[in-house]
Amino acid sequence: MQQHIYYIRFALHFADMQISELVTAFNREVQNRGWTSMRAYHDRALIDEFQRRGIDISAVYDGANISFAHPVRYSLADNKIVIC
Repeated sequence: MQQHIYYIRFALHFADMQISELVTAFNREVQNRGWTSMRAYHDRALIDEFQRRGIDISAVYDGANISFAHPVRYSLADNKIVIC
């Protein structure tokens, strides 16, 4: 299946970021209740980038749903995203 152009743009943008910048991008979405197709592309590309890097994101993603209920931080020792 071909990816949407906006997903590709977000994916390329996230690929150039440091992990701390990815965490900041995630935390910007915390408690954001608005929903558009652009946000869906953004969020999917962000989660995919964490996974591409082998980072454990099970604290915020169960394979189907992403939770932006709480801010997160990156634990280098565990290579995972943890809720603050």
